[in-house]
Amino acid sequence: MRKRGLFTLSLILFFLAAGVCFSDEVAVNLQSFIVETFDNPNAPDTDESHSDLRNWPSEHKWMIRGSKFSSVIKSDNGEDDVYPKLGFVHSWPDNLYRREPEGKTLRVLGIHGKFDRMGYNFIEIYPVKQGRTRDGRDGLVPAPILLPGRVKNLDLWVWGSNFDYYLEVHFMDYRGISHVVNMGSVKFKGWKNLAINIPNHIPQSVVYAPALKGLQLVKFVLWTTPMEKVDDFYFYLDEVKVLSDIFEDQWDGEGLSDPVRIQELWSEAAQQR
Repeated sequence: MRKRGLFTLSLILFFLAAGVCFSDEVAVNLQSFIVETFDNPNAPDTDESHSDLRNWPSEHKWMIRGSKFSSVIKSDNGEDDVYPKLGFVHSWPDNLYRREPEGKTLRVLGIHGKFDRMGYNFIEIYPVKQGRTRDGRDGLVPAPILLPGRVKNLDLWVWGSNFDYYLEVHFMDYRGISHVVNMGSVKFKGWKNLAINIPNHIPQSVVYAPALKGLQLVKFVLWTTPMEKVDDFYFYLDEVKVLSDIFEDQWDGEGLSDPVRIQELWSEAAQQR
């Protein structure tokens, strides 16, 4: 019995070793990309089909929207003071920049919030672009940010003032399905770098060409908790960054699977009819 047990164990170890020796090598190319700096309050619209990894856009338009009990303070001059308020504030985390680079103005996205009631209130922070609104008018509409490669993790700098709130990030996959990931509590004082790993169950590729199906950043959501005061607070965000695997297999004719190239080629083909 003892010899049989040793023989079985030897076979298991042999096959495990063989699996290590003969398994396919998995190639990766991890690179860091800055998704948003918040340094330009007047950022231009960005092309959603942008695919130049050497010049990935890091400036977008942003808006905020508060939930039902956001405060509206009546004023004597007839102009209501509406919350939450958005501002691009001249500041930065010291751990990110010890001093402001010469010739550059560093800014952070700032929120001044007030709610009339305690509870699960929220403020959405989302990218926008010029477009057609639901009522048919020209205006700013949500514009999720296409992220480069297969995203492994996302991080950003958050300034908290010790309120018991928490932050979520919302992604959308290629099927249009939304995924919500909790970035954690913001109950701390000052700047802190918050980071999350992208769960493996969120799809970012398929078996067909083109295999890459990029993930989109839809919005950040700041939530208040029922026992925390909400009548007056400030909150700041800076430098959203992702770590992505941009490795792609090289194969003959891969250019014919690039969506941008496909559009160019078929537009040219249509003109030759």
